[in-house]
Formats: sequence, C-alpha cells, structure tokens
Amino acid sequence: MKLFHSPASPFVRKVQLVLIETGQVDDVEILPVATSATNPDVGLKASNPLGKIPALAREDGPTLYDSRVICEFLNDRAGAALYQGGWDTKVLEATADGIMDAGVTMSYEKRLRPADKQWDAWLDGQQNKILSACAAVEARWMPLLNGPLTIAQLAMAAALSYIDFRHPDAGWREGNPQLTAWFAEFESRPSMQATQPPAA
Repeated sequence: MKLFHSPASPFVRKVQLVLIETGQVDDVEILPVATSATNPDVGLKASNPLGKIPALAREDGPTLYDSRVICEFLNDRAGAALYQGGWDTKVLEATADGIMDAGVTMSYEKRLRPADKQWDAWLDGQQNKILSACAAVEARWMPLLNGPLTIAQLAMAAALSYIDFRHPDAGWREGNPQLTAWFAEFESRPSMQATQPPAA
C-alpha cells in the first residue's frame, strides 16, 4: 500500500497514528506530495479525484480517501479495536475532524489568500468552532478520552497538535483543564513523538 503524505496535515497524521498503533507501518510506503486547494498534485489527483490527502493506494482495490475511511479500513485490516465505543467514538472522532477542518481552513486563509483579501470574520468563525468543540469535549467527552485507546483519542490528539502547530494563539486550553491535562499526557506517546509535524 502507498500513503500520499504531507507532514503538516493533521488528517495524514491521524492515519499515521493508526498505522503505528496497529503495527502496520512496514506495510505502507510513504509518498510525499506537495498539494494545496489551489494547486493539487497531479499524481495524487489521479488516485483521488478530489486531489486531497490522505489517500491510500491499494494493490487489491481502488484508492481509499478521507481519513475516516482509511482509518476504519486499517483498523479492520489489523483486527484492532479502535472503534470500540460505537457511535460515541465516531461522534468524538467527527468532532476532532471538525477541529482539524477549521484549523486547516484558517491556515488556507492566512497562507494562500493575499493579505488584502483575508476575511477576519471568517477566521474568527473558524476559531470559534475550535473553541466550541473543545468546550464540548471538556463538558461531555472526557470519560471516553480517558478510556481505552480509540480512534477518537488519536484524532483529537492530531487535531489539538495541529492547532498548536499552526495557530498557537487560538486559546483552546482556556477553560478546559481536563482536556489540557489529557493532551499533555497523550502527546508523550511514542506514536505522537514519531509523527511530529516539521518545525517550520
């Protein structure tokens, strides 16, 4: 299998975390790509018509894309139990993916759009999604985060790490002491250390 990869993508990192935690790293070749919403990689687009990462090319079937699809496939392939907890686990994974999506949208606005065309209200709206999601996790989802390892934990760790990486002033820790403490412990896991985004 081949994984289309960019080291800064939180969605790719989520897949990498699953590969490590389920013992499948050696089964996948990493294919670095430089792609964006305005300039998709040609090779990637041939495998994923949306031109988005992550995408997992398989020898015995069509390329899989969307991190949730890929992660569930890898979980099933390994006979792992990352989806224990059923719908609650999937809802928390979706919440984490929403944080990632808002963070990536903010990055595109800041990094790809000319400065004179950037929309502050749009950026504020995305940041509010991040803060609202973190507050909901603090209020509702900490028992699941503190339980056995699931895809929800891996997704949330990838999401919060990305916000720290690209938007360090987002302020998600304010008012969320349990989530802050959980993340401080979880990011010390070997899988998290092995998938750190680039320093610059």
